[in-house]
Amino acid sequence: MSYRELAEEANQYSGVLTQIRRELHQIPEFGLQLPKTLARVLESIHGLGEITLSKNITSAVLRIKGGQPGPTVLLRADMDALAVVEDTGLDFASTNGFMHACGHDLHVAMGIGAAHLLATHKDEIKGDVIIWFQPGEEGHGGADVMLAEDMHLVTGQLPIAAYGIHVFSSYQKGVFGSKVGALMAAAGGMTVEFKGAGGHGSMPWLSKDPIAPMSEAISALQTMINKRFSAFDPVVINVGWVKAGDDHTENVIPETASFGATIRTFSEANTAKIREYSTELLNGIAAAHGVSVSIEFHPSTKVLMNDAVAIERVERIIGETFGAERYWTMADPIAGGEDFASVLEAMPGAFIFMGACPPGNDPANASTNHSNRALFDDSDLADGAALLAALALDTLNNV
Repeated sequence: MSYRELAEEANQYSGVLTQIRRELHQIPEFGLQLPKTLARVLESIHGLGEITLSKNITSAVLRIKGGQPGPTVLLRADMDALAVVEDTGLDFASTNGFMHACGHDLHVAMGIGAAHLLATHKDEIKGDVIIWFQPGEEGHGGADVMLAEDMHLVTGQLPIAAYGIHVFSSYQKGVFGSKVGALMAAAGGMTVEFKGAGGHGSMPWLSKDPIAPMSEAISALQTMINKRFSAFDPVVINVGWVKAGDDHTENVIPETASFGATIRTFSEANTAKIREYSTELLNGIAAAHGVSVSIEFHPSTKVLMNDAVAIERVERIIGETFGAERYWTMADPIAGGEDFASVLEAMPGAFIFMGACPPGNDPANASTNHSNRALFDDSDLADGAALLAALALDTLNNV
C-alpha cells in the first residue's frame, strides 16, 4: 500500500473524526485530570490494541502490535484545553469556561484516526506502535509525568522515534512545516514581588514604595536582554500580569507590588543565564530603592530539537502522500514552548506544524492559537491521521 492510498483510506474516516473532534470541543478539560476526554478516547480506540492507563493522571497509551517483530515508534496526541472562555459562535462551542483554543481536540482526533489506520494494517507493521493520549501539555508537564511513569517503555524497549503534529489556526490550511534542530523554545517563567512599607500617597518619602522599583524592573529586564544576550540566540521575557494597590484607592502606597513574566530561550545555557542575570538585576534595583524582592522561577520546558533523519523522513513522506508543495522548511524556530521536547530528548523524532486556518479566513489576520476566537478546520483531520500512521509505518519498515 502506498502512502497516498493510506491517505485516501483516512479520508473515509473524515466524518467520524470530525464528529469526535466536535464532541471533544464541547467538553474541554484543564490540566492533568481529563476524565470525560479520556473516556471518549477509550471508547474510540476500544479493541485496537493493549491499553495502559496511568495511576496518577488521566493518560493512556495504546499499543498496536505489528504482524512481525521489530522496534517501537511513539506517536503523541495531547488532550488538554485552556482556561479560556470561548467566543467563536460555533454551534459546538464550549460553554464550561474552558476552550480547545490550541487545537488539541484536533490532535486527539488525528491520534484516534492514526490508531484505526495502523490497527487495520497491523500485519504490515514490523514492530509496535504506541500512541500516547496525553493530558497536561499546557504548562503542566504531562509528557514529563508520562516519561517518569515509563509509559514510553510499555513494549519493553525505548522507541526508536517519536512523532507529533500541532495545528495552527493562523497557518495556511493543510500545509505542513518543520525544520531540523531547534523548533520551539524552552518556556518557563518567573514571579517577582517587591516589598516595601505602605503609607500615604501625599508623603512618599515616609514610605518605601514598591511600585517604582517594580516599574523600573519591568523596563530594565528588556534592556538587559539587549545588552547581555546575543541577538543571534534569542531570549524573550514578556510580562503578562502586574499587581499593586487597590483600584479604588489612589492615595495609598501599597506594601507590595508584583508581576509575572514568561521566559523563552533556545538554549539551556541561556535559560541558566537569564535566571542568574535577572536575579542580579532585580536585587540591585530593590537595594537602590530600599525595598526587598523575592524571585520565584517556574519550571521550564526543554528546547524542542528535531532529529535530522526524522525531518528528512517527514519531508519525503509528505511529498509522496500529498505533494511536495504541502511542506515548507521553516527558516526559524518559534518561541512557543512544548513538553514534547522532553520526549525528543529521550529519543529522536520530529514535531510537525500543520496549518488549519478555515477556508474563507485570511491566515495573516486569523485569530491565533490561545485566542478565545481561534478557529480550526476539521478537514485537516484525515490528513493528519494519515501522516502520523505513515511516519510510524515508514520508520518501522525501513530500519
